Amino acid sequence: MAAYKIFQKTDNILSRIRFPLSNANISNAGFGLCGIPENLINSLLKTGVKGLTAVSNNAGVDNFGLGLLLQTKQIKRMISSYVGENVEFERQYLSGELEVELTPQGTLAERIRAGGAGVPAFFTATGYGTLIQEGGSPIKYNKDGSVAIESEQKEVREFNGRHFVMEKAITGDFALVKAWKADRAGNVIFRKTARNFNQPMCKAAKVTIVECSDLLIVLELHLKCNRDSWIESQTLVPKPVLTFYRGYLH
Repeated sequence: MAAYKIFQKTDNILSRIRFPLSNANISNAGFGLCGIPENLINSLLKTGVKGLTAVSNNAGVDNFGLGLLLQTKQIKRMISSYVGENVEFERQYLSGELEVELTPQGTLAERIRAGGAGVPAFFTATGYGTLIQEGGSPIKYNKDGSVAIESEQKEVREFNGRHFVMEKAITGDFALVKAWKADRAGNVIFRKTARNFNQPMCKAAKVTIVECSDLLIVLELHLKCNRDSWIESQTLVPKPVLTFYRGYLH
């Protein structure tokens, strides 16, 4: 079982973590604005730490989610698959203030899953023959509009007559995730589509911080009364935050 701590509130929780946050790699779960750990993002905002690498399917919007951290320029690099609907993100990227590593959505999900499974790299046909594989995609611009950092060419191998691109796994220093229910044994339930990137990110970080609605008694969590609903369990702590060290969730 993983070591863990339980906090009753998200206020300033990240300032109490014993691991350094500055220049950390932060995996931020969610899809669009669904299933994002908005309270943990606000807690990270309050720390004021800089130089973050944020791994997330998208970059939030201007005044919500990761968009708040972009406004305060706490994020140095974004690793994402979709970056629309955020004017400040666009401005920072094009003006050379933000590094952006664009990754196909399925590839991003598999890179995170592989990181949690201990798989260092894998091959996928996605991106072959494009800038994803050939390199040259602008990661960072200079202020004059020239390219300061561009993506590198990736290894290609042929299997059964098809070409595949090697993609490296992603692991994070911290994973910020949002769950519906959790228990003291480290079991976590995600509600419907809010599962998205939350589940793989739980396993792909040194420290996983779970924002959840209910903390439940272990035995009750596993009692399922039918396919679509779970037996209501006693709430021990209202809106707790669980921190799992070493990223192990079972």
